[in-house]
Amino acid sequence: MAKVQVLNVAVLDNPSPFGNPFQFEITFECMEDLPEDLEWKIIYVGSAESEEYDQTLDSVLVGPVPAGRHMFVFQPKSRTICVPWLTFFGF
Repeated sequence: MAKVQVLNVAVLDNPSPFGNPFQFEITFECMEDLPEDLEWKIIYVGSAESEEYDQTLDSVLVGPVPAGRHMFVFQPKSRTICVPWLTFFGF
């Protein structure tokens, strides 16, 4: 059984203009005390056709984490997104 279960990821400020920062409210549960940090990443998938455009927008360490249910809001620092122009314009 997993030590961590992601219970919910809510997209905040949705819908919003393209230039606004992403915000995610993440709810998770730890089945036991975790003395080490958990690393969370936001990865933007720029194109379904290729991993070339996948970008890690931000990562954060959360911990140590006691057993139980937890929630935090994750807003990446940067929003420099590289997507193929044809994908950007919907072609």
